[in-house]
Amino acid sequence: MAPQNLRRRNHDLHGNAPDHAVAALLLIDVINDLEFDGGAELLTHVLAAAEQIAALKKRCRQARVPVIYVNDNFGKWQSDFKKIVAHCLEDDVRGKPIAQLLAPEDDDYFVLKPKHSGFFSTTLDLLLQYLGVETLILTGIAGNNCVLFTANDAYLRDFNLLVPADCVASIRQQENEYALKQMRQVLKADVRRSTEIDFKELMAAAAEQEQPLERENDDGSKEQRRKAATESGHSS
Repeated sequence: MAPQNLRRRNHDLHGNAPDHAVAALLLIDVINDLEFDGGAELLTHVLAAAEQIAALKKRCRQARVPVIYVNDNFGKWQSDFKKIVAHCLEDDVRGKPIAQLLAPEDDDYFVLKPKHSGFFSTTLDLLLQYLGVETLILTGIAGNNCVLFTANDAYLRDFNLLVPADCVASIRQQENEYALKQMRQVLKADVRRSTEIDFKELMAAAAEQEQPLERENDDGSKEQRRKAATESGHSS
């Protein structure tokens, strides 16, 4: 992850990121028309997951956990998120019921991605740094594709990972279960069901992790000041 002092330069991200939270909920590719090969089969699995994601999103908002839509731009480099939402809500597409369940609200964040991972060539990393996020709750589709790629990149950046098993879906259930197993074993992700997530416990655990880091940063700053003062004394 980027140095902590990056956050200190401008806490409000030029006025566009007023929240501060140790955890964030990511909704990956849920605003999706599903108009592709395998989309009909995927829809049968996504509907159940979308209901759980909607309930989890509601709990996150109550707990003041930021919600970030990380959505594919579907290869249309001139598209924007509002157009994608409007397309999925207003046109006769397979993904319409999912978009209706999970339509973004005015104060939700969004990031458009060109590839599988939510981190690749996007502003997600910078946004998470300014929000102060240490733990990511990953939800969405497909579990064995974009969710897995995003989880891999999050793990490389030392984020704590929660991937609720009932909030991700893939075209084939067997592949979804294998992806969850990989995330649990290799990426150390917690894959408990969304209803088992205790936000008070989550915040307390994250706060405990932050305290040693803050002490380490403070000690490092003191050491630098001591070194500078010593060098200044030698030169005088």
